[in-house]
Amino acid sequence: MFCRFCRQNCPQIVLPTTLYEGSYNRTFFPYSSHLYPIHCTKKSGVQPHDKSLLMLSSLSFRLSRGVSTTIYPPITHAQSWGMVYRPTITRPFIDMSQGVPGTPPSKVLLEALSHSSSSPGSSGYGDVVGESTLRSAFAEEMKTVYGREMDVTQDDIAITAGCNLAFVATVMCLADPGDEIILPVPWYFNHQMTLNLLSIKTVPLYTRVDEGFLPSTSDCEKLINSRTKAIALVTPSNPTGAIYSSDLISKFAKLAQKHKIALVLDETYRDFVDTLPPHTLFAPVQTELLKPSSSWRSNIIHLFSFSKSYCFPGHRLGLIAASPDFLKHVTTTLDCLQICAPRPPQLALTSPGLLPILRQSIQANAQSLKIRHNIFRTHLPPNWTIGSQGGYFAFVKHPFVGIPAITLCQRLAEELGVLALPMQFFCDDSIGPDLESLGQSKMDWERWIRFSVANVSDDLVKQVCERLHECERHLGLKAE
Repeated sequence: MFCRFCRQNCPQIVLPTTLYEGSYNRTFFPYSSHLYPIHCTKKSGVQPHDKSLLMLSSLSFRLSRGVSTTIYPPITHAQSWGMVYRPTITRPFIDMSQGVPGTPPSKVLLEALSHSSSSPGSSGYGDVVGESTLRSAFAEEMKTVYGREMDVTQDDIAITAGCNLAFVATVMCLADPGDEIILPVPWYFNHQMTLNLLSIKTVPLYTRVDEGFLPSTSDCEKLINSRTKAIALVTPSNPTGAIYSSDLISKFAKLAQKHKIALVLDETYRDFVDTLPPHTLFAPVQTELLKPSSSWRSNIIHLFSFSKSYCFPGHRLGLIAASPDFLKHVTTTLDCLQICAPRPPQLALTSPGLLPILRQSIQANAQSLKIRHNIFRTHLPPNWTIGSQGGYFAFVKHPFVGIPAITLCQRLAEELGVLALPMQFFCDDSIGPDLESLGQSKMDWERWIRFSVANVSDDLVKQVCERLHECERHLGLKAE
């Protein structure tokens, strides 16, 4: 294996044993159909920007620093652990790693998709920013979430091939290489990966366990400087499930406006909260927190995913709601990235009267998910601690002191057939000093695990909790 530190085939490359030492090295390469971290013992203390120097490849050309320093997709990495497990009829493999809808699309939506997909007209290119009929219909649909007086029109909306692409297109318009965007930690890994690919610096805004992983505006303001271009929030949070209150969201909007930066608000999971509206930023006038002459369009960029609410992630539809002045530039990026979002699902959603019918399905699924969260909370072993819970996720601290979550998650997948994601996938390696300055323990921080409660049945949630009860006996671990 070639090592750029040694400039030769280096015998000191260490493969997967580093995982059991709790080290999540941030560069991954496929090797023998598995995904392993790679680390050269000749150079200890490798910094993130140095890891592009490591290479395991037959390529004769050099990869970009952006891609070679970006972590391998964590879901794919974690799923490789599950390949070791041997499922049985009574003990199936249970995947709680990815935020995937646990129910299929509504029957009426499937019928509409079938009709639109079979139409020859849906096979051609469409508008770069989406079908005008969908943008108009969805502006109306958003009023069921944000109130009838909500000030969003079809001119404020662009449709994208998924919400991840919405984020990519947005940050490409906001920041240049070397600029900074603030992300609360734990962060959604695809956001950090995108910024790294674009050579935009991710500035971590650490949250506190005792505050339910909610970010602080006062902590955030200390991070803002002349290079800061945006604050990006996800609510309900991925990965923690923490639900940001309307008041907290408004405070971040005020902070962003004060410093003339953008607030990017990813509300992928907005339909799975009890309290509506989730915020009042789209109200015609924000007299208390924003200047009376301002509207949300001055600095708010809203992102949304159709995948979760409509249960069809494979059809790849997302949305950006922002000022038409901003969307002019988004159109340029989208023309290069997607040409147009998939047309059959857009046309299906504009079937007469369909969106109001699907709103009923969304509400029913949200109620079912609320019940499933309660089942998980009730059946979880008492020494496993829920730090926050909401949207699709529960964020849980395991009880085994000194065992990093990444080590435990791999063993859970390989030996007990339960796949969940460790904290190490949602933060950078070098978190110790920053945490300690906030009075938090790195060892405790590394014990948190994300369980996606949404993508399994009620019965499977109970089975997961039963297997977590088995950890001490089957894995030989001792709880605190």
